[in-house]
Amino acid sequence: MRAQRVARLGRVDRRSWLGRLRDAIDALVKSSPSRFAILVFAALILLFTLLFSLPIATADGSITPLHDALFTAVSVICVTGLATVDMATYWSPFGHGLVYLGVNIGGVGVLTLATTLGFVISRRLGLRAKLMAASDTNPSRIHVGPVAERQAVRLGEVGGLLFTVAISALVIEAAIAVGLMPSMLAAGYDVGHSIWYSLYYSAMAFTNTGFSPNPGGLLPFEHDYWMQSLLMIGVFLGSLGFPVIFALARAWKQPRKWSVHVKLTLTTTVILFVAGAAMFLLLEHANPKTYGHLDAGPTIFQSFFMSAMTRSGGFATIDMHDLYGSSQLVSSMLMFIGGGSASTAGGIKVTTLAVLFLAAFAEARGNPSMEAFGRRIPRDMLRLSVSVVLWGATIVAGASIAILQITKAPFENVLFDVISAFATCGLSTGLTAELPPEGVYVMAATMFMGRVGTVTLAAALAASQRRQLFKRPEERPIVG
Repeated sequence: MRAQRVARLGRVDRRSWLGRLRDAIDALVKSSPSRFAILVFAALILLFTLLFSLPIATADGSITPLHDALFTAVSVICVTGLATVDMATYWSPFGHGLVYLGVNIGGVGVLTLATTLGFVISRRLGLRAKLMAASDTNPSRIHVGPVAERQAVRLGEVGGLLFTVAISALVIEAAIAVGLMPSMLAAGYDVGHSIWYSLYYSAMAFTNTGFSPNPGGLLPFEHDYWMQSLLMIGVFLGSLGFPVIFALARAWKQPRKWSVHVKLTLTTTVILFVAGAAMFLLLEHANPKTYGHLDAGPTIFQSFFMSAMTRSGGFATIDMHDLYGSSQLVSSMLMFIGGGSASTAGGIKVTTLAVLFLAAFAEARGNPSMEAFGRRIPRDMLRLSVSVVLWGATIVAGASIAILQITKAPFENVLFDVISAFATCGLSTGLTAELPPEGVYVMAATMFMGRVGTVTLAAALAASQRRQLFKRPEERPIVG
């Protein structure tokens, strides 16, 4: 009897401990879901920094310097792809396993990850958890009041969204890995390395990271258009965003049922993909260091490959330092735009750009509201889009000034690498690998702010939105 009482007391204590932990987490989530998500993300970065610092993580058994370990952890969790060390040779099998695991965790997304953790702890997907996941798919939910437009994912569908996130990542990465196997075997790698490299490259493509596990990166596959095509497909699917994948999985044969978000994402993505390829073809076809020595067919293909990778993919078959200045500027513009909302890509997102252009067209035509695909887009989305662009531009400007002051490097190289860090793209002119420790910390902070998301960061900093019950007198300033 005494033993039974002790056992019951132990169960009560365990329940009370878990209950107190759950209550503490619920209180934090209630005060600010976005801030809770950022804390989870920061905790993951600190954990991976510690793991990358261990001697077992390096190939030679040495202890990684703090700035390199922190930068690698941020780059991995933020699925950026920039590196201050040679990723293929510096890390041990344990270190490469950390990279593979980290990019898959980071690719899920800040708020979706926090929602999953909350679900595991509480064993339920409550309203607060659903709001957190929904805010990752539609940032307008962070505002007080009703949302007028059709949602890409409704609150009742968040459970299905989380299931889609896990299944789509698993299925897409597995399919791409199977397709990459012949290329690895043809390149001369044994079966074990071929399997590992295929899994690694498929994860890096779908998460839009761009790390390479083999020495030389894509150089052994420079003329393997099958492999490069699979990488483009992986990057494209990863950059669409999980809400789009969720919508297409439900009604891919019925475009009429697609929401405005899905249509805007697909339309803008295709336009940018084609326009970017056309610009690279026009600007680089005569550059002897890039595409000038290629025939017409390979030049067109590489232009499309470059257009896809500058959107956030991070893979490259050429040296970014060899691009003409005009091409570097086009690359920076594409990187800054990035991919779809709630995707593995970074940047300000394609829907943000689409809303800005729709607002400009509506203003030019004298329309009182923005319209797309037979639907009206509320003015709140324009204010949100402008805020995202301004906040992103501020981050890029501040980081560029700091890096310029630290390194005294050419402006075009600094701007390229800083935008790549902010947009979590991973392409580099070579500047990032040569940064001193203080510059490494600046770039790490830029990657973190870019991946967390400008909307999420702004929501976390503004814990609550004040409700103003009066209006001040109106007066119009001169604009333009």
